[in-house]
Amino acid sequence: MVAVETVRGPVEVDDLGVTLMHEHVFVLTPDVFNNFGDQYWDEEERVADAIAKLTALKESGVDTIVDPTVIGLGRYIPRVARINAEVDINIVAATGLYTFDEIPHYFHYRGPGTDLGGPEPMVDMFLRDVHEGIGGTGVKAAFLKCVVEERGLTPDQTRIQNAICETHRQTGLPITVHTNAAHQTGRLALEFYAKQDVDLTKVVIGHAGDTNDLDYLKWIMDQGATIGCDRFGVDLYNPTANRVATIAALCAQGYADRIVLAHDASCYMDFFAGEETQATLAAVLPNWNFQHIGQDVLPALRESGVSDEQITTMMVDNPRRYFTPAGS
Repeated sequence: MVAVETVRGPVEVDDLGVTLMHEHVFVLTPDVFNNFGDQYWDEEERVADAIAKLTALKESGVDTIVDPTVIGLGRYIPRVARINAEVDINIVAATGLYTFDEIPHYFHYRGPGTDLGGPEPMVDMFLRDVHEGIGGTGVKAAFLKCVVEERGLTPDQTRIQNAICETHRQTGLPITVHTNAAHQTGRLALEFYAKQDVDLTKVVIGHAGDTNDLDYLKWIMDQGATIGCDRFGVDLYNPTANRVATIAALCAQGYADRIVLAHDASCYMDFFAGEETQATLAAVLPNWNFQHIGQDVLPALRESGVSDEQITTMMVDNPRRYFTPAGS
């Protein structure tokens, strides 16, 4: 049996089914949440809302969501596990570190090149999430998440990437990297990974779908990596019609086997905390929700000449391959 770890335990990769490859249950800012959460957070309301949204997603035909919420995004697995106990959907958890530039001060003084020196604590933490489970829950991480943003591979980002690569080499776990498509930072990521003996077929270049530059996107896929067309509904970055046209063009050129889909949506993100801000968000980005791909994007792709077989490749076969260990 080839299995992938999920919040509810191991699941055979063949049973992942229809998969959205980049969604969040919650994205939270812990220091703000712990001190001012009473202004916008009701635990029971948020849990019930998440159960309802994920239940509706499952009923729409989605079997699995891949959740890249890691340190820096308010990962709290006990809450996610409580929700998942009430919803028959697979949630795949990640380990890693999310920051656009500087590492948290927790890591600043320890590790290679620091004042106190010693081994890299991030590697030990990532491996613990993989082998023992996250935060004492027993829920094991099944992939690695990191960032290469507009500022590029700064010294701190390079340190994180080194830890990600070392964990990948030790475990074989795949990587999803948040990138900035406008600045083509997917190039920086893949060039770095190639020098670090990372299996590029196990890398998703996240948010690549924010651009319609076919040459850039094909370059990524020609390295063996997969592009994350994973922000459907975030029309401020790239309207849905453009995203659909880009995917249709790539599928017509034979690239369906290196594309995955998602929204990068969440049940609740406190970047937009409060009723007034939530209402504004809904008005500005009305399609940024878990249902947009099923209701709007897939019909549009079909109308643009993308076949059902190609849709299955992007939503079932590619996620299964991503989580299948090399050589299995």
